[in-house]
Amino acid sequence: MKKLQTQYLGLTLKNPLLVSSSGLTNSIEKLVKIQEQGAGAVVLKSLFQEQIIMEAEDALRHNAYPEALDYLNAHTQDHRTGQYTQLIREAKQRLDIPVVASLNCIDDNDWVAYAKEVEEAGADALELNIFIIPAKIHQTAAQIEEQYERIVKKVRQTTKLPLAVKVSYQFTNLLNVLERLKGAGASAAVLFNRFYEPDIDIFKMRTVSSEVFSSGADIRQSLRWMAIASSHFDAKTMQLSASTGVHDGTAFVKQLLAGATTVQVCSALYKQGVEVVRRILNFTEDWMDGKGFSTLDDFRGRMGYGNISNPAIYERTQFMRYFSSVE
Repeated sequence: MKKLQTQYLGLTLKNPLLVSSSGLTNSIEKLVKIQEQGAGAVVLKSLFQEQIIMEAEDALRHNAYPEALDYLNAHTQDHRTGQYTQLIREAKQRLDIPVVASLNCIDDNDWVAYAKEVEEAGADALELNIFIIPAKIHQTAAQIEEQYERIVKKVRQTTKLPLAVKVSYQFTNLLNVLERLKGAGASAAVLFNRFYEPDIDIFKMRTVSSEVFSSGADIRQSLRWMAIASSHFDAKTMQLSASTGVHDGTAFVKQLLAGATTVQVCSALYKQGVEVVRRILNFTEDWMDGKGFSTLDDFRGRMGYGNISNPAIYERTQFMRYFSSVE
């Protein structure tokens, strides 16, 4: 698959398909199977600071001494981070493809501490999984964006690992946020994060999780913004990785045409099995052969915002034009 070779986060990948952070990437056995199917790289399941805190608090509920919280929190954190860094070390020993660590923290200082540990464990790069819920009425959009920027700056000052930031599309001006993240030290952005979303069971009167997996239709949001963002950023200084809604080879090629440097898949593996990785890659090579493309650069970004005759088709204001006749 030499024709699919690409550069991402300073790493040479045999192809642009990454299996994204999930339960699919939390053990050596699963990672080896993913590599066997031909993935270009893996993003390990995120180390969640929030989960560590919840585990410590749960342990405290069974302890009669509230002052034990600090000890339990430190013990739980050491245990979890130890497991995670061991996974990185084993992955580097067993895999021939790049291993990207993933962190999801809720405190600025812990981002820094965890980043040091994953670098020392041997990770090839680091993906920061950031989403700050704007749940405080007096917190402004500018303050939230500054927090994103501050996190990236702190991590950048701490580690030499190439940094990708996995973000949401829920910004007033996404392009400006990406520009600021680049200035803070990010080498790539992943578009977009997929979050836990609550639902309500009206019969049992409790909150539950909504659908966990993406569908093929979910590509629409990431495809639009990939096409727009790729026309504003030079891949030499800010690369873009597509995520969410890629379930087959057609969707994979679409994201590359929109300008993605790499494409991450996850739900497709849960729904179709790890073999979908090979099918996507085979489809892409066959499609390239049919179009006469020898390398990814022959077509990457060809359907991006700045490379088509009517770029306004990617703009939200066009919605009314196409559906105004529907009653």
